[in-house]
Amino acid sequence: MNYFTNLIYEYGLLAMFLIILIEYACFPISSEIVLPFSGAVASLQHINYFTILFFSVLAGLLGTSFCYTIGRLGGGALLNKLITKFPKAEKGIHTSQMKFNQYGNLAVCFGRLIPICRTYIAFIAGAAGQNLFTYLVSSLIGITVWNAILIGFGYLLRENWDIVGGYYTRYKDIILPLVVFLGMLVLVHVRKDKSSNV
Repeated sequence: MNYFTNLIYEYGLLAMFLIILIEYACFPISSEIVLPFSGAVASLQHINYFTILFFSVLAGLLGTSFCYTIGRLGGGALLNKLITKFPKAEKGIHTSQMKFNQYGNLAVCFGRLIPICRTYIAFIAGAAGQNLFTYLVSSLIGITVWNAILIGFGYLLRENWDIVGGYYTRYKDIILPLVVFLGMLVLVHVRKDKSSNV
């Protein structure tokens, strides 16, 4: 992971874009580390927050479209092959499949906020033959929320990343659900305020 963070630090926006794209294409790179670090580097390099957010979302959509396409071409047979080749993935695939069957478009959207589900949901949506436009819109919402929270976290830390980053890496399994939960509370609160002002 240090290799990727060094690339981001050295090459800035281009490296961020490519690494985020690869991560969303289901390569074993931790977005929980890459996205906050990208935010911190962007802030230090005086890159506008919404600029890095835009390119991260674009990279995410391109990456997840790759997985969706593979799922669409491979169908259910592909999922069975994944389970056969990677037995540890069976639980995650079955859980994601169950959520997709139960919630459909919402599973694609909110699955982006669930670590296990976000890894497999693109394959499952593709294998299920979900409409591409519907998939992209649902993914856009989920990716934007996830990236905005994690990049924003790093963006606010800025030069304190070296101090806080170690603790974040160690306790991210506790910190991330809390940050996402607080982020969702803020969004709900903002929506309530807007509806009450209408």
